[in-house]
Amino acid sequence: MAERRPPTSRIARSARIGALVAGQGARAAGGRLTDRGRDEDARRAAQSRRYARIAEEVVDQLGRMKGAAMKFGQVLSTVDLPNLEPEDRERLKEKLAVLRDQAPRVAFKDVERVMREDWGGRLIRGWDESWMQLPFEIGDRIGRAVIEAKAGQTVIGDSTTVLLYKLARAAVDAQLARDPGRREIVVDSDNFPTDRYVLDGIARERGLRLRWIEVDTSSGVTPEHLAEVVGPDTALVVLSHVAYRSAYLADAEELTRIAHDAGALVLWDLCHSAGSVPVRADHWGFDLAVGCTYKYLNGGPGSPAFAYVRDDLQDVLAQPIQGWMGTADVFAMGPEYRPARGIRRFISGTPPIVGMLAMEETLAMIEEAGIAAIRAKSVALTSYAITVADEWLAPLGVTLASPTESEERGGHVTLEHPAMREVTARLWQQDVIPDYRDPGGLRLGLSPLSTSFEEVHRGLAATRDQLKSVLLERAGLA
Repeated sequence: MAERRPPTSRIARSARIGALVAGQGARAAGGRLTDRGRDEDARRAAQSRRYARIAEEVVDQLGRMKGAAMKFGQVLSTVDLPNLEPEDRERLKEKLAVLRDQAPRVAFKDVERVMREDWGGRLIRGWDESWMQLPFEIGDRIGRAVIEAKAGQTVIGDSTTVLLYKLARAAVDAQLARDPGRREIVVDSDNFPTDRYVLDGIARERGLRLRWIEVDTSSGVTPEHLAEVVGPDTALVVLSHVAYRSAYLADAEELTRIAHDAGALVLWDLCHSAGSVPVRADHWGFDLAVGCTYKYLNGGPGSPAFAYVRDDLQDVLAQPIQGWMGTADVFAMGPEYRPARGIRRFISGTPPIVGMLAMEETLAMIEEAGIAAIRAKSVALTSYAITVADEWLAPLGVTLASPTESEERGGHVTLEHPAMREVTARLWQQDVIPDYRDPGGLRLGLSPLSTSFEEVHRGLAATRDQLKSVLLERAGLA
């Protein structure tokens, strides 16, 4: 079948992305351009070409997509650029609004239906009818659509912190039983706080040592970093696929290989990558992984995390929080704990059914669109944000605290300036919602399925204006 490509007219319109941002053409004075006008025109033309290159890259990606990938890719990546003719822009904004509203509205309806019909009508019969299997069914969907893992290896469970504890403790216990000399856990100094805190607690519980990898907060762990610290003493390596602060995208396959060559197990934190960048858990040889569902999977506040345990490790590892839902016969209510076989043994207590429902609509979108289309949109969004920030914010002293190369960058961008904490607070008052990360980092979380280029443009314009105001006030010039 021939590949479907966007119409030429759309490509042409997309290539004019700089028209709105850089201004409309040359300005004449009495029909003649001044030298200053020529310089300004040249600057705008150069800026427009930079934006056009980004747009053309998006269009090239979209031309290779089909079905839902075209639907989400074109509507959310191309036609919502702030350079369309007014009538086209209004028509497409209406379509965009429908798509943006669809996921939360359907999620609310799903939750309401369960509350009214399943919980309100079926009561405890819901456990036998569907609820008992829901953590595994949704887990398999995440495995299939988000992290490329075969069925029976992924499950929805507790919070990210609790699942990290379970898997990390199970891993080091298994390693100590195999080789009592493996008494080190490797983790980087800029890993997410809960990872570091959990591992510190496990090290004290089991008499182990933490081996730290010191990294630049604007980048992350490289294969060279890891190769220097792993060895015969290493029990477990814990790494984030995408760094929470910088968005550095780690080479997960190579880092896993290095750890395995040293005889260590690896636990991957996928919280900032699942649903935004491709993950190939089985192909890359993952041992263990944990990821949250309230970021790119849009599960909402308090939605439970997921755990991945490679199938050959499931009956080897003994999870440390032994609860009734992880037993071989849940309703036997026996005198002692007998773990279930397979992924079920990593569940402890009653599954948070209502909390896991909201993510199902986003999973349906990911299944339909495909992670490749989502990644293409993500790369285009972050590249656009960096380009605009370079034009507008760099002259104000803002620096990029994320990788410049898209292949090394996940789905968010961090911009640093000493005034960003105050700028973030002011932006929130305007309903512009980045978040703040020390030291001085304004983090833009650009969810590919729901964020438009126009929103990025308006958000960065607001950031520029607020930063100018703060700097003027601090200088006593406001």
